[in-house]
Amino acid sequence: MIDVSVRRPVAPADAAIVQRLADAAAGAAGHPVVGDSVRRDLAAPTPGSAVVVAAIDGDAVGALHVAPPENDDDDPIAMAVAVDPGHLDEGIERALVDAALHDPALRGRSLLLWVFGADSSTDRFAAAAGFTLDRELHQMRVPLPLPAAVDAAWPAGVEVRPFRPGIDEAAWLTVNNRSFVDDPDQRGWTLETLRRREAEPWFDPAGFLLAWLGDALTGFCWTKVHPPAPPREPEALGEIYVIGVDPDHKRLGLGRALVVDGLASLHEHGATCGMLFVDAANAKAVTLYDELGFTISRTDRAYARDVP
Repeated sequence: MIDVSVRRPVAPADAAIVQRLADAAAGAAGHPVVGDSVRRDLAAPTPGSAVVVAAIDGDAVGALHVAPPENDDDDPIAMAVAVDPGHLDEGIERALVDAALHDPALRGRSLLLWVFGADSSTDRFAAAAGFTLDRELHQMRVPLPLPAAVDAAWPAGVEVRPFRPGIDEAAWLTVNNRSFVDDPDQRGWTLETLRRREAEPWFDPAGFLLAWLGDALTGFCWTKVHPPAPPREPEALGEIYVIGVDPDHKRLGLGRALVVDGLASLHEHGATCGMLFVDAANAKAVTLYDELGFTISRTDRAYARDVP
């Protein structure tokens, strides 16, 4: 028998359950099953976050993390599931999702259920629980360094320099929020949101590249180096964390130049593979990455539904 309980507020013991199950599930799947946003919330739970735990004979075998939106209270609530690899196909996922759907705190809200490495089986599971496909993200990778023939051709007058903490926050926030008005993950960032990222142990301003035209910030490429995590990731992995171009400076070729320069920076910091996430619906970006040699390594999907 599966016993399910909703834990709110999230206690350290609840966070430890999610982390343990997520690590075990990632080991079996060959890729993470929850994102950085989940781990950030578990480290410092925000008001409104919750953990749903499924147990068999007193042992936690599955967990679902519930997180309110970081920047805009009207955005959907995000959910992610981790199940012990020894208890797959036992109805654990459905029990967790059903418990969340009946949680009084979620009544009247919109939900997004994120599944990393999604496939047709997760499509069927989501549909059975009343969810529909909302977003699809491709994780794309490319070997580093790029071929010597691929260089960053910057528009005349553009100067590239690293982000300066305490100086460049306001300019970056303006360009970021102008660039991502329709992106639920990246729009509406506040200084507090940015400060939280600057406090992350992986943050390195040397890998946060800003492209200036005079006093105007035209675009940026924010990179992140993941240390080796064998056996899943035996070598350091370089990620283009966020890349954006100010709408007033589109069509100058900045996007391509920022990607190439960001990948070069990642290689200089020891990464032999570059990685990024791109919305599958963004055909222009996907085409650019294809041209630079990226290939799809994983597809993540977000499934949406409203709670009556």
